Amino acid sequence: MTKADAANGIELSRAYWEQVVAPIVLERWPSMPHAAARLGHGSDVLDLDDEMSRDHDWGLRLNLFVPPEMTTEVDAALAASLPDRFAERPTRFTMASDATVRHRVAVADVRRFTTSTLGVNAWRDLTVDEWLSVTGQGVLEVTAGAVFVDTNGELSGIRHRLRWYPDDVWRYVVAVDWARLEQELPFVGRTGGRGDDLGSRVLAARLAGIVMHLGFLLERRWPPYSKWIGTVFATLQPGEEVTPLLGRALAADDWREREAALVEGVRYLALRQRDVGLPDVGDPVGRFYDRPAYGIRPEVIEAVTASIVSARVRDRPYGMGSTEQRSHNVNVLLDAAGRAGVRSSAS
Repeated sequence: MTKADAANGIELSRAYWEQVVAPIVLERWPSMPHAAARLGHGSDVLDLDDEMSRDHDWGLRLNLFVPPEMTTEVDAALAASLPDRFAERPTRFTMASDATVRHRVAVADVRRFTTSTLGVNAWRDLTVDEWLSVTGQGVLEVTAGAVFVDTNGELSGIRHRLRWYPDDVWRYVVAVDWARLEQELPFVGRTGGRGDDLGSRVLAARLAGIVMHLGFLLERRWPPYSKWIGTVFATLQPGEEVTPLLGRALAADDWREREAALVEGVRYLALRQRDVGLPDVGDPVGRFYDRPAYGIRPEVIEAVTASIVSARVRDRPYGMGSTEQRSHNVNVLLDAAGRAGVRSSAS
């Protein structure tokens, strides 16, 4: 299979850049600083595209970053110079968000692109509030995918800066996930014991999502949005053990089995937390008062919080966490301006 025949979206974009777009750009502007990549949204950016991915927004897509004063000129030159087809695919097509038939080389200034994607200025160090406002999917739209060329290193520097939270912020969001588990784990048994099986199942599903999010945090991996979170979680170090436990919890017809599977998954993550160098307090689970239900021991949250060096981070509101820990509203999570609003209201 040649590069031009590649079925993988990233390799298709790479071939498109090397064989078609780069010759046009370099012939006309040989000394212009630029970066070419396949970033943004799309299953191919996460290397998860398959046959079904081709039904929309898949194909000859590319990000081309140039100086801000050059974006209009470069875009117009490509519109006039690109061939109609490459690798048996059209170079001009519609998108779900844009019905215009046009080329999909997204010509932009790298700073404008990252700011519009993240809602923060990522070419310098982020503040604590800014770190807590970004989402895993938003960061992945900048840091996943592939960079084909970066002549001045600006894009690569931004991607490096976003590789993971600062240590204190990491510890804070880990503590918040434990606090989220503490708040509702006992209710799986409480609702089940009252005969509210639906309520118990809903709680178990929500807690399974938090367990998965905590697993991403412990592995220092940015979680993608909901469509891919289970697929990627299964590839993480805890995934082999915890994925079947969460599946068992969600399939269980008896609340006791449901609770037991969740508890086993939580205990596994506590062991993993010790392995990655965060505080270990032994068994994170204990009886919820004298009731026949289990809960998270507050010592887990206290120990992780106490390990935070910065008082500014350590003294943040209990359990508030990052934007994606506070909201599952898609309009908030996908909208940089919306995330900024949540950030300012929680500061």
